[in-house]
Amino acid sequence: MDRQTRKDLKTDKFAEEMFDVFEWSSANKALVIRYGAIAIAVVVLALGVYFYMDYQSGVRQKALADVLHTSDATIGTDQTPPGGLHFNTQDEKDKAIAKGYADLATKFSGSGEGSMAAMALGSDAVAKGNWAEAEKQYKAVVDNGPKAYASLARMALAQVFQSQGKNAEAQKVLQDAVNNPSETVSKDQATIALARVMASSNKTEALKMLDKLRSSPRVPVSGAAGQAYTEIETAGKQ
Repeated sequence: MDRQTRKDLKTDKFAEEMFDVFEWSSANKALVIRYGAIAIAVVVLALGVYFYMDYQSGVRQKALADVLHTSDATIGTDQTPPGGLHFNTQDEKDKAIAKGYADLATKFSGSGEGSMAAMALGSDAVAKGNWAEAEKQYKAVVDNGPKAYASLARMALAQVFQSQGKNAEAQKVLQDAVNNPSETVSKDQATIALARVMASSNKTEALKMLDKLRSSPRVPVSGAAGQAYTEIETAGKQ
């Protein structure tokens, strides 16, 4: 198997895993509103692991590693392992992590590591219900981050808008995702997410979009499109 084929297979596998995460998020809107940071954090972590080996070691990776090391720090009376960090309280630890991500996002804006930091800050803002801060962090990645990260940031930003009932804004962001697919968010993923949001204002068009995908040869796509189609079609009929 040549190198390019292995790379393509790796990309396809990762895209399907990301498809599962975003489809779950779309199908479980109530949980996303309450625990949205969890789904987003899972995506960011998966992206970091996936792309880590593609980057050369350097200052940015060291800075990111330092923040992750802080995340593993013990607190209170917990025993600190050799070489580990320790904080007296969870609040102290949280502040140190937030500062680390903020410094990383500012200093290395536009890089993969800076984008990961910004999305982590956005995820934390979602968990705290700070929608304005979440929008700010995700928009920064959309505007300046590498394509793979920008795609994820669009999906996260759309969730933030949708959670606030700003469906028009969510639709605009998701249409951008449809027009700018990447290895992390495919055109099909973005289309299904867009159809779900659009259903409240234009059910007919949403069903039309999903109907085209129900016959996709890709099982994750056809399955997700079929599920979304059924949910939208039967909504309000019970």
